Amino acid sequence: MKSVSIEWTSLKGLGEGLAKGHFSSVELTQHLLDRIEKHDGSIQSFIHISEHAMEQAHASDHRRRRRGGILGPLDGIPVALKDNYLTADMPTTAGSSAAGVDFANEDSACAQRLRTAGCVLLGKTRTHEFAWGTVSPPVSNPWDLERIPGGSSGGSAASVAAGFVPLAMGSDTGGSVRIPASFCGTVGIKPTFGRISRVGIVPHSWSLDHPGPLTRTVEDAAITMNVLAGYDPRDPACQDQPVPDYTAGIGASLRGLRIGVIDNHFMDRNTSDVQAAVTDSIAAMQNSGARIVHFRIPLLAYGLAAIYAIELASSGAYHDRHVATGVSRAYQKDVRDLVEMGRLVSAVDYLKAEQVRTLLCEEFKRIFEQVDVVVTPTEPITAWKKGRKTLSVAGEDESVLAASWRLTYPFNLTGLPAISVPCGFDKEGMPIGLQIAGRPFDEGTVFKCAFAVENLLNLNRKPILA
Repeated sequence: MKSVSIEWTSLKGLGEGLAKGHFSSVELTQHLLDRIEKHDGSIQSFIHISEHAMEQAHASDHRRRRRGGILGPLDGIPVALKDNYLTADMPTTAGSSAAGVDFANEDSACAQRLRTAGCVLLGKTRTHEFAWGTVSPPVSNPWDLERIPGGSSGGSAASVAAGFVPLAMGSDTGGSVRIPASFCGTVGIKPTFGRISRVGIVPHSWSLDHPGPLTRTVEDAAITMNVLAGYDPRDPACQDQPVPDYTAGIGASLRGLRIGVIDNHFMDRNTSDVQAAVTDSIAAMQNSGARIVHFRIPLLAYGLAAIYAIELASSGAYHDRHVATGVSRAYQKDVRDLVEMGRLVSAVDYLKAEQVRTLLCEEFKRIFEQVDVVVTPTEPITAWKKGRKTLSVAGEDESVLAASWRLTYPFNLTGLPAISVPCGFDKEGMPIGLQIAGRPFDEGTVFKCAFAVENLLNLNRKPILA
């Protein structure tokens, strides 16, 4: 295999290279394993590397020779899974070392789909305990090892940003795919609630959890969605909706596309670098023929409290059995505290939160009658140094959790599809993300807009690993 920066090649490019015989799955997998061994000691993105990775790669090559061609665009490509996705051949910890916390050795629905597509399941990436805690796992941001990668899919984002894998799966309850995508300079999409099966993913909050991929490019995310999307009767939230070819609209012009900008909440309290990068991105889209429409949603002032109540109560309910048996006493202190907080959310508060959620859904429905997508910053700030508990953003102090979730949570509450795509860098060279949200089950338009932004901005900078 030619050593031509294969670690930075897109998923699509790798698939084409395998199809043309430029390299084998064994060569590709070994190259990425060598890179992980060399660099992941400082980044710590992986918690487990599959002992069966090379065996899977050999089997992939054998099948390809026997068939005389590739199975599909993901055939033979090494991928990673967040450590809350169950797998038959790798342990799952959900980021917890607590005694008595055990998960089945069986494939999640997403793992099954990736295997069926011919992927090599290379390993599991680190996450916060139960994808929930406020204490970060020992994962570093590849752009600056002293900074966080974002959570809770930080290991997945870091593994893609570092060139370890072209695709890693994450999960998103309040922003946990898009936050690390923004901080690490990758693409990350949270599809419509019910678009991808959650079977075999350790729950966090049943009405907010969304699986989603993190990739290097928008087209790679669309290719992956073609594999993952679809109805699964085992997941009661999964919707039996037609699955289009998500790559079909990629490359289309932005001319005539109606882009919504919500001036309050999303655009009124960000760092100057974030504000400038997002404003410039919107201007570039407008110069390419898109039409910008401005809105305000005053109700968003109550949304963060609403999602906290829903998330805490439902997460607390999931962990109730471990409270009853005493297993939760071995959780990290931050997670134990969150479990106890969840048990204190009253039925009245929970119902009020659900009312806010319903009203927000109506507000966004009204907006999407007038626009095709909504564009916002993904995060109000870039990745911060490890150990911070509070941040000052545009002159106001807030907790790191509030800062992380503030711009991403509305699309978990409403279940709308939302993607983060890189749109620039701050003065210290840290990535900035642009968030693009769309109508329910209209990921195609989201991809179309995100691909256009990606090409307009043409950001090709990569982190330099020691």
